[in-house]
Amino acid sequence: MTTSIRRILIADDHDIIRRGVRMLLETRGNLRIVAEAATGREALAAARETKPDIAILDYTLPELNGRDLTLELRKEFPKIEILIYTMHDREDMILDVLLAGARGFVLKSDTEKHLFAAIDALSIHRPYFSAAISETLLEQYLRSKPQGSFSTLSHREREVVQLIAEGKINKQVAELLNISIKTVETHRSVAMQKLKLRTTAELVRYAVRNNLVEP
Repeated sequence: MTTSIRRILIADDHDIIRRGVRMLLETRGNLRIVAEAATGREALAAARETKPDIAILDYTLPELNGRDLTLELRKEFPKIEILIYTMHDREDMILDVLLAGARGFVLKSDTEKHLFAAIDALSIHRPYFSAAISETLLEQYLRSKPQGSFSTLSHREREVVQLIAEGKINKQVAELLNISIKTVETHRSVAMQKLKLRTTAELVRYAVRNNLVEP
């Protein structure tokens, strides 16, 4: 945990939430609340006046939502860190604010240790996502994993692709992997279909581009 003073802006349209976050953070000597805001535009004006290190933003802010406010803050203050502190955990919303420049995301239903952990991480310019958000992001990534990537191949298919790209013929691959030539041909065919490749030359170029073999 950093010991230098971090200047904090809190933006939430619920007064009780702002007061609660303020009281919680003020228990730590290295955190100073420099501004509070009930709307997105108030938060932007307060940031211009106080230049905080970290902005803790709700997503559903009146006048200027958390995503658009994040864009504005990151544009005007490139070094500011944004923590989204909200009750909403929709995948599209999470990805939206991350693309806008937020690097922390904690749910209001998470325990206070996550809020402190996020502040500590952002204080040294590292991202932080609570466990629930990390799981959501991982699930979304796995569902959106692009087809035609090396990661879509099985372990054996990856071995066959690499050996062929290294110049081995089917018989040599079969001997090295202790499988039949027919099995090698099957793995090679399936892998090339997955990678959307038609020739061995294309396979070699793919392997070089993806650093599977040396050019």
